[in-house]
Amino acid sequence: MTSYSKINNISGWIIFLIASAVYIFTLEPVASFWDCAEFIASAYKLQVPHPAGAPFFLLIGRMFSMFASSDVESVGFAVNLVSALSSGFTILFMFWSINLLSHKILKIKVGEANKAQTIKIIAAGAIGSLAFTFSDSFWWSAVEAEVYAMSSFLIALVFWAMLKWDVIEDESTENRWLILIAYIIGISIGVHLLNIVALPALGLIYYFKKYKNVTFKGIFFALLISSAILIFIWQFIILGVPNLIGKFEIFFINSINLPFGSGALIFGLLLIGGLVYGINYAIKKDKVTLHTCLLAFSFILIGYSSYFIVLIRSNYNPPIDQNNPENVMNLISYLNRDQYGSRPLLHGQYFDAEIVSQDKGDAVYSKGEEEYVITDYKITTQYDPSKTTIFPRMYSNAPGHAEEYRRWTGLRPNEQPNFVDNIKFLFRYQLGHMYFRYLMWNFAGREGDVEGAGWKTMFQDESELPELMRENEARNNFYMLPFILGLIGIFFQYKKDHKGFSVVGMLFFLTGIALILYLNSPATEPRERDYIYAGSYYAFAFWIGFGVLGIASLLERAVKKPKVAGVLAGVICLIVPGIMASEGWDDHDRSDRYFSVDAARNYLASCEPNAILFTGGDNDTFPLWFVQEVEGFRTDVRVIVLSYFNTDWYINQMRQNAYDSEPLPFSLSESQVAQGGKNDYLPYMASAGISGPISVEQYLNLIRSDNKGLEVPTSIGSYNMLPSKTLSLNVDTSHVKSLNIIPEGKQNMLVDEMVWTVKGNGLEKKDLMILDIMNENNWKRPIYFNTTSLSGVKMDLRKYVIQEGLTYRLLPLERKDLQSEFVNIEVMYDNLMNEFHFTNTIDPNVYYNENYRNFFLNHRSVYTALSKALLNDGDEKRAIEVLEFILEKIPNEVVPFDMTALDYIQIYLATGNEEKANDIISTLWNQNFELFSYLVDHEMIYMGRERQISIAILSQIIQIMRQYGLNEKALEYQEQLRVVYEKM
Repeated sequence: MTSYSKINNISGWIIFLIASAVYIFTLEPVASFWDCAEFIASAYKLQVPHPAGAPFFLLIGRMFSMFASSDVESVGFAVNLVSALSSGFTILFMFWSINLLSHKILKIKVGEANKAQTIKIIAAGAIGSLAFTFSDSFWWSAVEAEVYAMSSFLIALVFWAMLKWDVIEDESTENRWLILIAYIIGISIGVHLLNIVALPALGLIYYFKKYKNVTFKGIFFALLISSAILIFIWQFIILGVPNLIGKFEIFFINSINLPFGSGALIFGLLLIGGLVYGINYAIKKDKVTLHTCLLAFSFILIGYSSYFIVLIRSNYNPPIDQNNPENVMNLISYLNRDQYGSRPLLHGQYFDAEIVSQDKGDAVYSKGEEEYVITDYKITTQYDPSKTTIFPRMYSNAPGHAEEYRRWTGLRPNEQPNFVDNIKFLFRYQLGHMYFRYLMWNFAGREGDVEGAGWKTMFQDESELPELMRENEARNNFYMLPFILGLIGIFFQYKKDHKGFSVVGMLFFLTGIALILYLNSPATEPRERDYIYAGSYYAFAFWIGFGVLGIASLLERAVKKPKVAGVLAGVICLIVPGIMASEGWDDHDRSDRYFSVDAARNYLASCEPNAILFTGGDNDTFPLWFVQEVEGFRTDVRVIVLSYFNTDWYINQMRQNAYDSEPLPFSLSESQVAQGGKNDYLPYMASAGISGPISVEQYLNLIRSDNKGLEVPTSIGSYNMLPSKTLSLNVDTSHVKSLNIIPEGKQNMLVDEMVWTVKGNGLEKKDLMILDIMNENNWKRPIYFNTTSLSGVKMDLRKYVIQEGLTYRLLPLERKDLQSEFVNIEVMYDNLMNEFHFTNTIDPNVYYNENYRNFFLNHRSVYTALSKALLNDGDEKRAIEVLEFILEKIPNEVVPFDMTALDYIQIYLATGNEEKANDIISTLWNQNFELFSYLVDHEMIYMGRERQISIAILSQIIQIMRQYGLNEKALEYQEQLRVVYEKM
């Protein structure tokens, strides 16, 4: 081993240890929000998460979860550790890759560097890889159980392997490396598809080595061929192989009457036989290229075979079994991510285009009793041709999207968009807001963690910043030093190594701007999407490393000593990862954060035994799965995701046992809820002529009997309609009383008929299934909604729900006043004071981002609701006890006061605790007045919601003070507010 090789290897492993240690020290000990909880729960028992799944990631996660042994509370940490170590290895291979490309910049062969060159190369690799170590998006993914960390590792491994192949001279050894790369690509399919995006960049490396006479024509064909390989892997392997298996299945089962699985078996035998024959043929005929290609194809398939886990595990019908991909037909839909729909790329409609017609497209097959049957058709939609365009960017007509398109492009209401507006949206929103902003977050700094926050420059004046913004841990200022050093690296590499520059530049483009163009983001997203483009930040960090070489080159001209110049460049540039680590540590350190799982336990603890709980989105569902599947907490509660309840596969899963939860009581058959049937959507038809309410039982009987009076024919089939926008449910009050479910003191509110209205213009399938459950359950199992699901159903059930914690229980109790709290006091008191978990929420050093703060707000609001209910009930002692409990568990120093603090003030004033009320008034006023004053003087669009909240809080403080006779202070505050208003 040469001196350089030894130093390079040792240095690489030191960098790996540094990065891995950083990620392990800042690792989240439990499941965080979004998909992480779902992935951990799925990995722990090898279940089937959302499409397109990540079976290889789940396998590795399952292996790591075994280290937790019987300590289920450590499973989250163990699976999160997969991301931490994957990220550490990403940094290791990135270090070695930077060093390999640095040789080309310095015009030396690998292993032939002198001491001065070795110093420069190692410094470049260290600074570049450490800068990526502490970059915002990559660090974020490194400390949670998401697929992006492992995906980044596989990209880094493939890129390094291709650079290693580049320096190998023996052709047989070269080919072995190409086969290894193919295998890694195959494995990566079972993690995330980001790897294959990098193929054209790898194609350039191949071209530059094999063809010494580089031409633009050669580069064009190299990119064309490598892009064709990318399309081949995506369309003909990832999607094509399952589709071919599907066609074989349909033919051999439907036409030849063979058993299920015969077509797949025959296809598999033909494929394996063809590959064996082809490889043997290539060996005998000494066709090296053919032999290498067939082996590479085989190893991609071997890597891709991790998807057999999806089929195998789905057949066991685990509790998490998304899309039920237990047969080939369902697996095809799973891999295609059909449930998420598609986005137009080359040609499509504007957001205001009207639908001209809808026609049946390709048939959708499902597994029947004896053969595959057509259960649905894909719908092809034609839009008004005058409102379509090439390269559509503003296409979505989802609620709220039109307003956002107009805001970003400056279109007036009812003004029709044109192609100039289309391109304006591309540059302003998709490239500017959804990519360049994220890039600068990572290498310049960010303004905070509020959704839509901008990036920071070195020139921003922070002297007048309000405390709420200044003290936000996610407000990081790198003074643009990483970005500037990256720019130096770009120019230096371009000047010294055009080929290497084109490779890194292509990788940067493909994993950044090209992804933006392909993904075609709509006008709003449920969360920030910076993590998608981590491959682009990875490429930019190469240029940060090359910037060190550029600085060293400049210093060498001054000091005339190459070794000294290299050391000085390394030391000077070390400030870049240093400041990134210093600024980013507090908002990336999750080591003592547990509240996501606490919140999940609290949701389930709000339910009575054997309950049915409807949830809305990812964050109020996946953590609940985690505590049930991993920790075995409250497995008697059946959690139903409202959005999934529109699908037949999910409804049918609810017909099965799940741990301690019995099947749900349905009367509608599987065929009546099948996708593409008559009950996917049930629009209200005023022409039915029913003015009063229709009984739920009567309506369900009509649907169960397939009554033709409900049927409405269309060009693509027929559907059932809703004849009335008012529904009713008869209640057997004697039976209800015998169940002892009516809260004490509420018996007079019991009704023998529940009547409610439908929101919008019809019911979705999920609403129909809720009606079926309500009708069949007959109050035997408690039914609960959380806030998001209660607002997500198409029925206004608010007057029939009573709060028992974080959840609302459906009961045949009718209240007239929807504005005041309707609380089951004793049950809720016991839940909140004895059953709720608050692990380490009093530590001011723990960082909680906007998602967590919203969940804290939910918790604060339920405690104030209980406190106010107790106060209205004349129980001042317990009202104050509840209030001070939540003030202790979630103090202002950890999570700044929000709107719920207004209730704190009112409760304290109503109970004569004026001093405590004044303390909160002072804190709440100062925080919000400072924020509002600043936002009036400084236009910050992304802080618009915070501005509205702050003025609402300030106005209500004055109103409350007047209400309780604190007029002098109210006048003082009113005058302060008036001065600010005059600036508006």
